[in-house]
Amino acid sequence: MSIEKQTVELLKSKKLKLATAESCTGGLISKRITDVSGSSEVFEGGVVCYSNRFKENVLGVSRETLKKYGAVSRETAREMVKGVLSLTKADIAVAVTGIAGPSSDDTNKPVGLVYIAVSDGKSTIVKKLLNNFTGDVREQNRNISADTALEMIMEAIR
Repeated sequence: MSIEKQTVELLKSKKLKLATAESCTGGLISKRITDVSGSSEVFEGGVVCYSNRFKENVLGVSRETLKKYGAVSRETAREMVKGVLSLTKADIAVAVTGIAGPSSDDTNKPVGLVYIAVSDGKSTIVKKLLNNFTGDVREQNRNISADTALEMIMEAIR
């Protein structure tokens, strides 16, 4: 059984709704969840928030956080997940921000640096990934980030 199907089945068994806030994965987590038949029972919705302006205006990430820590940071991931929870009626949410590659942004942070936050509104877990792939690094970084996010959701609700 695929990890997305496992995630949907676990959410169903717990009667929980999921929301996503995705930057570097560009909606891949939402796509993979909604590929599963019956996901409408558990998927509240998702936001793809690529620009800092969108992170601020839609998710409520503070400008100060973005200036001080950058868009790719533990702090931004934490604020993104908090923002998508308040935007939706979800019970649990995941947020992903990172540098998919193949080139870095203008902050000198490395390609493959990703922060993933999962929260139920009471507690938040943030995980840092530093992937080091060759070849199609962008696709590999996006896929491993989505896999890790789905694993984190399952860990949080077990």
